Amino acid sequence: MKLIIAVVQDKDVSKLSERLVKEGIGATKLASTGGFLRAGNTTFLVGVDDERVESTLQTIKDSCRAREQLVTPMSPLGSQVEAYVSFPISVQVGGATVFVVDVDQFLQF
Repeated sequence: MKLIIAVVQDKDVSKLSERLVKEGIGATKLASTGGFLRAGNTTFLVGVDDERVESTLQTIKDSCRAREQLVTPMSPLGSQVEAYVSFPISVQVGGATVFVVDVDQFLQF
């Protein structure tokens, strides 16, 4: 058995949730926040048998897409804040960051 941990941008959550339910894959959703953009994410915890790992990963890949977003960098702290001019930069957001880990034991009470 494997545990798939998928960190998904909020814009992709409903599509992924619908596909997981349609395919009979149980998941636990946790609200999370990204560190770089401080934007909302959802972390899915999905326990699957070894035979379903690849199809579950494909479902995640098909449901989540990366996009370009313009962000304005934070101003530096210190005495020269007035000298700092920030321009928006383009960064890639979205998609999914996925971890697959072995499960030693699975219990339900």
